[in-house]
Amino acid sequence: MSDSSPLSVAAIEPRARVRDLHVTFQRRGVNVHALRGLSLDVLPGEVLALVGESGSGKSVMGLALLGLLAGDPEPIVTGRAEVCGVDMVAANPEQRRQVRKAHLGAVFQDPMTSLDPTMRVGRQITEAAGDSAEARRLLDLVGVPDPARRMKAYPHELSGGLRQRVMIAMAVAGKPDLVIADEPTTALDVTVQAQVLALLRDLCNELGTSFIVVTHDIGVASQICDRVAVMYGGRLAEFGSMEQVLAAPSHPYTLGLLNSRLDLDLPLGQAIAALPGQPPDPRNHPAGCAFSPRCPAVTDACSQTLPEPVPARTHPGQVSCIVENATATAHSREEAREFAPMAPVGEDRPVLQINGVDKRFGVSRGLMKRDPLHALRHVILEVAPGESIGVVGESGSGKSTLLRVVAGLLEPDGGSVEHTGNRPQVVFQDAGASLTPWMTVGELVGERLLKTTGRAERRERVEKVLRQVGLPPDVAVIKAGSLSGGQRQRVALARAIIVPPRLLLCDEPTSALDASLAASVLNLLQDLRRELGMAVMFVTHDLAAARFISDRIAVMYLGQIVEVAPTEDLINNPKHPYTKALLAAVPSPGGVPVRLAGEPASPLAVPSGCAFHPRCPERIETCAVRSPQLLSIDGTSRHMAACLLANGQLEERLLA
Repeated sequence: MSDSSPLSVAAIEPRARVRDLHVTFQRRGVNVHALRGLSLDVLPGEVLALVGESGSGKSVMGLALLGLLAGDPEPIVTGRAEVCGVDMVAANPEQRRQVRKAHLGAVFQDPMTSLDPTMRVGRQITEAAGDSAEARRLLDLVGVPDPARRMKAYPHELSGGLRQRVMIAMAVAGKPDLVIADEPTTALDVTVQAQVLALLRDLCNELGTSFIVVTHDIGVASQICDRVAVMYGGRLAEFGSMEQVLAAPSHPYTLGLLNSRLDLDLPLGQAIAALPGQPPDPRNHPAGCAFSPRCPAVTDACSQTLPEPVPARTHPGQVSCIVENATATAHSREEAREFAPMAPVGEDRPVLQINGVDKRFGVSRGLMKRDPLHALRHVILEVAPGESIGVVGESGSGKSTLLRVVAGLLEPDGGSVEHTGNRPQVVFQDAGASLTPWMTVGELVGERLLKTTGRAERRERVEKVLRQVGLPPDVAVIKAGSLSGGQRQRVALARAIIVPPRLLLCDEPTSALDASLAASVLNLLQDLRRELGMAVMFVTHDLAAARFISDRIAVMYLGQIVEVAPTEDLINNPKHPYTKALLAAVPSPGGVPVRLAGEPASPLAVPSGCAFHPRCPERIETCAVRSPQLLSIDGTSRHMAACLLANGQLEERLLA
């Protein structure tokens, strides 16, 4: 690609320049083609998004610019990956270190793997900043409250959002020309995510630093990015300004990513338009367009011709597609699939009753000293047969603790949990960690049938349930480690439903998945609950996912349910200020999320009165001293909120 292409501006020297970059790793004698001829520029002061599914090559490009590509044997790298004029491919190790020190910063997805757990935060930032005064200034710059106190903390003593801000402070300490942020918000709550995204944008404006934001969520990227590079199969699928690509995508893959993304306006009762199939195997890319096996606009020529970037037809950027009006053709072939009606559920008794449950943990505070942590505080909730209920809230709100109490993995310290029917089954966030690595898929899925069925019947039922979750029966003979993340999540679902439960418990089952995979898993959950007539308790920090899967939503804050209502009532008419803040922080393409001020209080020291009042924009003095109860908003038990200003509790108490 020439420097006169739309991807570069001749009058401005790029901070980063990538030209015909190929990266091939060798795994057990097999070549893994991670990048296959990538070319693009990053301009001064811009925020560039790298968007695409897992395996598209986004992170590999970031590592190439950082000079951190590693492998045994070393990867085969050709082409150029320049940072401020220095080619990080051809440079020797000492030159790369000098470039990283003078020009580069990095923010990785999981700060706990990047921060030294044995060192206080202040010392780690001081190493990058030069002195403690500058370290405190940086913590203040990135929005860390009480920076002097946080300097003395260890990484594990900080929340996920604060740890990510510490990483950003370290990344910008040397006033770099370019910062590469690899999935910096994937595991964060929507409120913290909005804060981190706004912080990156503010730092770009204030410091003039360029950012590359690697993400699989185009909605997240749209909040702060100027331009977007959509990657697929190690190549560039589409490139252009964020606004123009969102408004008029030219590549069917970009359109598929946009259509499969969850948002609060999705039509209910029908499946999300998830991308079909799987991303290409990097060991054996198709001869032509890598997207052709999944493309609704595919032609015979697509499987024979490797498309090169050309001027886009719908915006002044570039696209790698040989089909005229490909996105229009792809859109016209999409058909919304309606979900089947709910199967009969039998009796009317609730499948789950949570009666005033409390849960406390002891947190060590030195030798022979333990402080009580109040994880759950008098939680009351009921789930009807066949009902799906979402449980949402920030990290530390008690969502996962509640699910573990319901599953019987934790004993409550007060109150009770009552089930109707067989034992609930659980699908965890990390399916890979919950599947025994030395067992085959067939052994894992059929394990619950060992004492009740013979080998032939067990094999037949395993194959049936694998088909039910969209997997071919022949995966039964392989181990889960050989499957993709989406396939492992389907195996976990198959294991949970091979003996259909009355209640399925899901703990963040889609938070680590690409948008298209998350959409397919949510579609599958809706199909299964309707087919089997089972109830679902769905724990998530994603309100859009909760809306799609749930009949009702319960919002938790610091161990309490602060609002519960039918899904559409809660989304369209929230009553609690915390619910309003969660909804305002949900990212959407072209939208501007509203940041919720402050951090959740520690469950070791729950504020008096309403626990949310220190962060509440609607608080009055009484909120600091009076504890609201979960009471009806509409005169029934359908919509309830724990807010003095939402349901007349304040007036009633004053009159009393």
